[in-house]
Amino acid sequence: MSQNRTDTPPVLVTGATGRVGRAVVDRLLDAGVPVRALVRRPEAAATLPAGAEVFTGDLTVPDSLDPALNGAGAVLLVWTAPPRTAADVVARLAAHARRVVLLSSPHRTPHPLFQQPNPVAALHAGIERLIAATGLESTVVRPGMFASNALAWWAPAIRAGDAVRWPYADAPTAPVDDRDVAAVVARTLHQDGHAGGDYVLTGPESLTQAAQTDVIGDVLGRPIAYEEVTPEEFRRLSQGTAPSQAVDMLLAAWSAAVGQPAHVTTAVQDILGTPPRTFRQWAADHADAFTHHP
Repeated sequence: MSQNRTDTPPVLVTGATGRVGRAVVDRLLDAGVPVRALVRRPEAAATLPAGAEVFTGDLTVPDSLDPALNGAGAVLLVWTAPPRTAADVVARLAAHARRVVLLSSPHRTPHPLFQQPNPVAALHAGIERLIAATGLESTVVRPGMFASNALAWWAPAIRAGDAVRWPYADAPTAPVDDRDVAAVVARTLHQDGHAGGDYVLTGPESLTQAAQTDVIGDVLGRPIAYEEVTPEEFRRLSQGTAPSQAVDMLLAAWSAAVGQPAHVTTAVQDILGTPPRTFRQWAADHADAFTHHP
């Protein structure tokens, strides 16, 4: 691992134990950038690398962020709280940091998958407006569907040898690898030239949901049955495992996406200089998760 450059202001990573934030911490440390990792609970520090300086803070208590922000040069903002404190938090970022990178969503993308009513998108849009009003040097990173959703959605059934019972088999998406998202975020945090950037990140290909389970089956060397269920049955199956609002959001998005290719961008290639990982690459790298309990 590279040594931190002592002349470089630290980067504060909020959401530092999440699926993107945790990988961003690693990427920054590998690039020799000093990292501050924000956690809500001190015990979460055990999951972070020794090279990260850990601060405890909570987006719902804005003044708790001040110690972590003091002297920070850039901030990754991953909003994981209700919106009521967003204005105060953004004002604090503007008072301390030069650059902010917001992990948002593709709600501005004119593709039906991203244009359905979505409270998360509304939250992101509000935070984007707050950041724009401050004059901060800012970048917005908008990942589409994550490849890693397959772990939560399909891995339990696949591990059990059962069929994947899921709606909208023909709904296409372009799953993006978390590692590619993290690499782009890390690059925009410590490399100049991304002020004002607005990047929609996708994988390299449009794949229906049924095709994605086929890819996983190919990687595992056994067929995986996909049994399409109705939206009503999916709501019943999801009770107790996902908020009903999130289920309704996904059903609306998948329904609207059927019949046309997924939205695919070149942003990962453009920023990193390397092509985004395919869904097959992601599945091969995570094959154990589909055969063994984590």
